[in-house]
Amino acid sequence: MHRFMKKVIATGIAAMCFATAAVPAHAMDPILPFRDVKGGMTGTAYTVVDSSGEIRSFDVDIVGNMDNGKGSSRMIMARARGPVIEQAGGILQGMSGSPVYVNGRLVGAVAAGIKEMTPYTFFITPIEDMMKLWTMPDTKNKTRLKTVNMHKVVEERKKQAAKEKEEENKKAETSGNAILNRIMDVIHEAEDTSKEMKAKQEAAEKETAEKEKAEAEKAKSAAVETADQAAAKDAAKAEEAADAPAEEAATAEDKAAVDEAAKASTPVKDAVAAKTAAATEDKVQAKDEKALTKQPKTVMYLSGFSQPGIDFLQKNVPVGRDVTFMPMGVRTEGEGNTLYNASLKPGSAVGVAIVYGDFAVGATGTVTAVDGKKILGFGHPFLHRGNVNYFMTDATVVGTISGQSNGMKIANIGNIIGRISQDRETGIAGTIGDFPTVVPVKVRIKDTTLGRTDDYGARIAYDEDFLPELSGGITYAAMTKTSDTLAGSTANVHFTIRTNAAEGGKFERSNMFYNTADVGQIAVGELMQAMSIVCSNTEQESDIVDVQVDVQMENGRKTATILSAVPDKATVKPGDLVKFTTTIKPYRRDKETLLIPYRVPVTAPEGPLTLDIRGGGVAPIAQLKLLQQTGLDLIAQEDKTATTKDKLQGLKRTGRNNEIIIAPGAQAQVMTPAQQRKAAREAAKAAREAAQQRKFSFSLNKPKNENAGETKFTTNYIIDNVIHSTLQVERK
Repeated sequence: MHRFMKKVIATGIAAMCFATAAVPAHAMDPILPFRDVKGGMTGTAYTVVDSSGEIRSFDVDIVGNMDNGKGSSRMIMARARGPVIEQAGGILQGMSGSPVYVNGRLVGAVAAGIKEMTPYTFFITPIEDMMKLWTMPDTKNKTRLKTVNMHKVVEERKKQAAKEKEEENKKAETSGNAILNRIMDVIHEAEDTSKEMKAKQEAAEKETAEKEKAEAEKAKSAAVETADQAAAKDAAKAEEAADAPAEEAATAEDKAAVDEAAKASTPVKDAVAAKTAAATEDKVQAKDEKALTKQPKTVMYLSGFSQPGIDFLQKNVPVGRDVTFMPMGVRTEGEGNTLYNASLKPGSAVGVAIVYGDFAVGATGTVTAVDGKKILGFGHPFLHRGNVNYFMTDATVVGTISGQSNGMKIANIGNIIGRISQDRETGIAGTIGDFPTVVPVKVRIKDTTLGRTDDYGARIAYDEDFLPELSGGITYAAMTKTSDTLAGSTANVHFTIRTNAAEGGKFERSNMFYNTADVGQIAVGELMQAMSIVCSNTEQESDIVDVQVDVQMENGRKTATILSAVPDKATVKPGDLVKFTTTIKPYRRDKETLLIPYRVPVTAPEGPLTLDIRGGGVAPIAQLKLLQQTGLDLIAQEDKTATTKDKLQGLKRTGRNNEIIIAPGAQAQVMTPAQQRKAAREAAKAAREAAQQRKFSFSLNKPKNENAGETKFTTNYIIDNVIHSTLQVERK
């Protein structure tokens, strides 16, 4: 009983020690330097090829080393063979990074195939060249935003819970001791009882032993008799065997020998055939060595994007020419998709993502080496952006697809497990448990025609080179998914960027867009422009809290043309308020009359004041006339002295497409007194007609006068033209 209790206590202590002990991190494997790698060596590579997640091995034959000189990438040419490779159809896209070992020492990573050649021949990136990535400078991920470490929060909650449990245990300690004392009493009672049981058991055993002795003597006599009978039978069989022909025994022996020889000759024949094929292939490769083209196998997986969204990214996001885009599933927001204590090992599938959520953009490959929390992978660039700030994810392999000259390992990007910090010629490097700075993007699309509202969310890894295009691409993709049409549509767009680069920590902009096809292409332009200004901050890296976009869409055209704008008085003084009775004609709708107030500039000189009355998105007539006269390119040049805040304010002041802007324009011809009286009569008449029809339209907000002598009046239509009017200024 004491022995049993000791075992229980020892088991409990061991279990507690095991539960609290940290799982040791994988240590860096010993390496085989490039200089020691020789042609003719054989090794083993490791990768995942199916949904089981099991790391499988295949054989590798080293062909030889290739060094293209100083500054160039070193490579090791090799051939793959074995059941795994035969089943997969060669080295496939997605196997990049698979570690290659020779005699247990890490040589490098499967990196690239050879264009227009067998998929069984490939290049290896030496591990020595990849390990340099761990020592390269990392200046990214230096945001000044205060962030919440969810892992730390969870750990603190666990500590608090443990503390509370400890206090409960202390309270129960007294009752616990009482229970323990009662258990010991029971043990002592059991010991006393066991002594009595032991005496009885000894007596029973003595009686049983005597019976067994008698039965054993009886069994011995029977066994002797049985043995004599068996010996007689064996003698009879031996005589029959002696009479069998010697030829049959010899034939059987020869046949067995032939079978063994045939089995032994099979691998010899296979080896000869393999060497012959290898020699032939080596000759072809040696002949065309100068023409070899290294072809990295990189596929960019996209999740949540319809085909128009994919086309938009291909057109606008600079990801390189050799990247293939492919729709693929990715874990979405809200699935508990960040792992704080993940682990990887050489041969595991790994993912890299620049967008994660309802929309995702990334790639998958294989882990080459692990040293603690640091990892190396791919053996070639992802996007070749140098020091980066990307998501590191785990990945799940679906299966493989083989082709005549190229194949692919299909995989899904999984949970976020860390950060990728280097993306260079020899591969990627990152750290598990260290997470990138992100910019959350939230998009709400309301389609009034379909009566449908959808909310989308995604996180973009902070990269100033990609943020403008990706934020625009996500918004555009959301629009195309919800509206499900590329026909002529109208879109009202409002977006907010919370950033320290803007005055007051926030930049907002609203505008209205129409296009005869695919309005989203132009509707996201200003969002991308604003994000570009923020990401081009010349003073410092901008902190971006988040981006929120609201889009209201409807099928059809909501444009209008200004027919007339008649002032209520033709002769004015500086500072006077003039009311323009403005008539617009919406597309396929009745005319509408707007009453727009305009304040004459206090600096207006005496004489005629020509005004442009135009849509906010229409170029001022003065610029157009100057362009016609001079033939010069009037595209505004960037002001190098302007700050980021100034540039954002400039964008904010830019006219909106659904505004009517009244502002001084090109100089018009001088009106005669008769012409001025006529204009005044027309203005009075138009005002009376409008009053009778009661068809005035007013903006919810007061007309804006952001610039001296300029009025902005918001309408429900995109104004598509410009007219002009003239006032006579008197300074008496």
